[in-house]
Amino acid sequence: MNKWSSLAEQVLLGRNLTNEEALSILNCPDEDVLLLMHAAFQIRKKYYGKKVKLNMIMNAKSGLCPENCGYCSQSAVSTAPVKAYRMVNIETLLEGAKRAHDLNIGTYCIVASGRGPSNKEVDQVVEAVKEIKDTYGLKVCACLGLLKPEQAVRLKEAGVDRYNHNINTSKSNHANITTSHTYDDRVNTVEMAKESGMSPCSGVIIGMKETKQDVVDMANSLKALDADSIPVNFLHAIDGTMLEGVNELNPLYCLKVLALFRFINLTKEIRISGGREVNLRSLQPLGLYAANSIFVGDYLTTAGQEETEDHKMLSDLGFEVESVQEMKDSLAAGK
Repeated sequence: MNKWSSLAEQVLLGRNLTNEEALSILNCPDEDVLLLMHAAFQIRKKYYGKKVKLNMIMNAKSGLCPENCGYCSQSAVSTAPVKAYRMVNIETLLEGAKRAHDLNIGTYCIVASGRGPSNKEVDQVVEAVKEIKDTYGLKVCACLGLLKPEQAVRLKEAGVDRYNHNINTSKSNHANITTSHTYDDRVNTVEMAKESGMSPCSGVIIGMKETKQDVVDMANSLKALDADSIPVNFLHAIDGTMLEGVNELNPLYCLKVLALFRFINLTKEIRISGGREVNLRSLQPLGLYAANSIFVGDYLTTAGQEETEDHKMLSDLGFEVESVQEMKDSLAAGK
């Protein structure tokens, strides 16, 4: 048995990775990556079999953000040419939900730019979510920025199943990415979502000049947060942002990152998210031997792969899309 499979067996028996073992995954020789991904699949298969969860984003509010996040084309310091519009109407949110339902996508993600939502914006989301639940029965994830406690309660009562607020990077690297809010602001929002009863979703962006130790720290921080869903984004540097021109990633390293997150967060939904097409490239399918979830369609301000290509990829792998009914059964079971 190779060392990666042996390590997978040990973590499945309940042993946590040491820091040195975690770093060794990121430093895995390129010629051993297939062995590493096979080991990651041992863990993924135990908890998720060959099922893949599909997610779709609705960019409900674009631009107009006062924050200075260095990766974001919608930030106040970005000169990238993006569409700017206020919160879309309820009908548009419902149209997006219908499209997600028709494509057999289990989780519909309502995302809005900005530091945090106004009460009026929460009103719109609440009204839309109630109708989405009644009409389509989708799992709904909201990503609206920093929340107030009473807003979190309202979203939960309306039927929002999951709240996303990414930590994005490690605590030590956070000030290099943004100074308009703190790392603790982000952690506190995730904790607030948990306290309201919503499932916590929090992830990262890899490729923002962080060290490998930062990547290990991110994976461990999300384990400590007990995030149910972990989106792993790979930086797609956009002209006009502070990180314009940064291109530190290659497909094999991205696979090692996904394997690390699976080794540390064994039971959690790990989602290959923004930047997968431009960073994993032809190795996208291999990423699903560690991850069990993907976004389908476009992201916020960048294009994704055609939905039909995503479905072909899953079919070619012999993986199965989790159906909307399976998603509902999972929700009913509290998973």
